[in-house]
Amino acid sequence: MAQIHFGVTLPQIKRSWEQTRAAAVEIDRLGFHSVWLNDHVYGVPVPQLPILEAWTTLSAVAAVTSRVELGTLVTPVGFRNPALLGKMVATLDNISAGRVIASLGVGWFKDEFIGYGYEFPSTRARLEQVDEAAQVLKRLWTQEGASFAGKHFRIEGAVCEPRPVRVPPLMIGGSGEKVLLRLVAEHADIWNNPAVTQAELGAKVAKLHAHCAAVGRDPGAITVSQQCLVVIGSDAAAAAAQIDKAAKIYGGHMGAGGEHGIAGTPEQCIAGIQRHIDLGCTMFVIEFFGKDVREPAALFAEKVLPAFADG
Repeated sequence: MAQIHFGVTLPQIKRSWEQTRAAAVEIDRLGFHSVWLNDHVYGVPVPQLPILEAWTTLSAVAAVTSRVELGTLVTPVGFRNPALLGKMVATLDNISAGRVIASLGVGWFKDEFIGYGYEFPSTRARLEQVDEAAQVLKRLWTQEGASFAGKHFRIEGAVCEPRPVRVPPLMIGGSGEKVLLRLVAEHADIWNNPAVTQAELGAKVAKLHAHCAAVGRDPGAITVSQQCLVVIGSDAAAAAAQIDKAAKIYGGHMGAGGEHGIAGTPEQCIAGIQRHIDLGCTMFVIEFFGKDVREPAALFAEKVLPAFADG
């Protein structure tokens, strides 16, 4: 079995940098594999909610951690010219000694695009941008004087020095079966299935494998990642109380239990994770439910991580 990767999203909305920092340091210490931020400029779901900008914060997180990989879930192509994004990723990869996972997505929160003066073209156009951005990033990181001429983006003899310590793994996030998963098959090292389509993981994996066959790509070369809410309690009573609270806050979004969720006692969480692994998922990007994510993360690290340590 492939090694199972467990990442954790850091507190970022309605949280201070001190809270984000403390969580990052603890997640690094507890033995998780990666830490993540969402790349929004507006708070979700309400624009007025304070939110720390992802890449600035991630650079600071790199300086206070030593082991975890660093990523955004995920970066909308429309926020930054992909060549500039490539330079940012390369710089952070040097700062962090090769710990960056790059990511791309189409973006969905129209209000923040319009509010910040970005174009918000059709879904088709945004998918075309993901396609071109993936090509720009890879050329910038691997070629001398990289050039690319596309419909949306263009670089001419672009120099990216210093280059990344490693060519960063490229994650593409999203669930569109017809086009987005084809782009994953063509360009990505990691595909992240959003939490809102967690229940459809098996069907999405099958579609991804079909796209891989069509483009001649080994599906085993692509890591399947699942964004997920994890609700964990030390015993059945504590878990039930947490699940009830999570259901009231999240409703159906991100899941708070049930057939496809990862929730309950440590033993129930292990079983939920195994169900995902059986569908081909070997990476989890976890949002822990709780005011202070360090508490459920510590319980998970003690009781759940050892079950997959030899994966």
